[in-house]
Amino acid sequence: MSGKKRKVCIIVNSRANYGRVKSVMRAVTEHPSLELQLIVGASALLHRFGNARDTIAADGFRVQATVHSIVEGETPTTMAKSTGLAIIELATQFENLKPDVVVTVADRFETLATAVAASYMNIPLAHTQGGEVTGSIDESVRHAVTKLAHIHFPATKQAADYLVRMGEDPATVHFTGCPSIDLIADLDLALPADFFSRHHGVGAALDPKNPYLVVLQHPVTTEYGHGFAQINETLKAVESLGMQTAWLWPNVDAGSDDVSKGLRMYRERAQPTWLHLYRNFPPEDYARLINNAACLVGNSSSGLREGAFLGVPVVNIGTRQQGREHGPNVVFAPHDAARIAAALKRQIAHRRFPRSTMFGIGDSGKKIADILAGASFRIQKRLVYA
Repeated sequence: MSGKKRKVCIIVNSRANYGRVKSVMRAVTEHPSLELQLIVGASALLHRFGNARDTIAADGFRVQATVHSIVEGETPTTMAKSTGLAIIELATQFENLKPDVVVTVADRFETLATAVAASYMNIPLAHTQGGEVTGSIDESVRHAVTKLAHIHFPATKQAADYLVRMGEDPATVHFTGCPSIDLIADLDLALPADFFSRHHGVGAALDPKNPYLVVLQHPVTTEYGHGFAQINETLKAVESLGMQTAWLWPNVDAGSDDVSKGLRMYRERAQPTWLHLYRNFPPEDYARLINNAACLVGNSSSGLREGAFLGVPVVNIGTRQQGREHGPNVVFAPHDAARIAAALKRQIAHRRFPRSTMFGIGDSGKKIADILAGASFRIQKRLVYA
């Protein structure tokens, strides 16, 4: 484009979402032909989920608008209502900001709201991390957003191939890798001596000089009502090892209250001397946290993405990441304490795995910004099959 900068609107809806798009935000800010418009909403504004907005501001980004859209309760009903409310609020913000292109990330319900609002307003939609296969409702949301998006930035070659096989125009599919890898490719991953204490949280003091586990287990929306039992199986398994553990709070998806209830009840009843609960870590510190862990446990995609690049041992529990591409660093276990514990012991004994670049090499943000600057968009989409 000549003269006027292309306005790129990026929506950050959660702590994980920020890590997935931060390098794109930076690259857009630094690009001479682009202007960043930043909207922060959903759980990124909520204190009990870490208030990622504070981290975003501390990193020097200017927030143009905030969108409060989370209906409390964390049930399937409130998830649906939160999606509807986000569509309404985002439509207002898009009308005010008048972006030239909207960027939405991955597969959360807020992502779907962004896609619906932008596409109905005839605003070109860019989608990162499309074409991947997983469990939960995320699988359906991701592919629904794909069909609304006008340009695609898949994280793997296989995902790019799946997008084309779904009928997307190959000219709109750009394999860029995952922007979350950008944050860790050249990062100093050493743990400072005060690493655990400066992030506060509650529970026993953790010593960065000694081995530790990291646990991050979210609810599975398609298994709503089972979260309490599932988290208790993980608690039993981790307790059996007796290793100091940094445990992160679950996300805002339906069933979050059940997972949180299990964690609170266990802590009050058992008073564990090995457990510390954290709300949130900034993206770079989260990378340092998992890189130095003996093992990452739970069902976060970070174990399969960042974990693959770092070579961190991972035990993935349950169906939330079922079918997702992964490196040799990941083993899978059902919601069964004995089998989780056995998998943990094997992974801890392995110590490290070779690094994998299947999700990128650390240049995704710049690639995405360059493509957005020069892309031509056609609002009317068509199925394209060779």
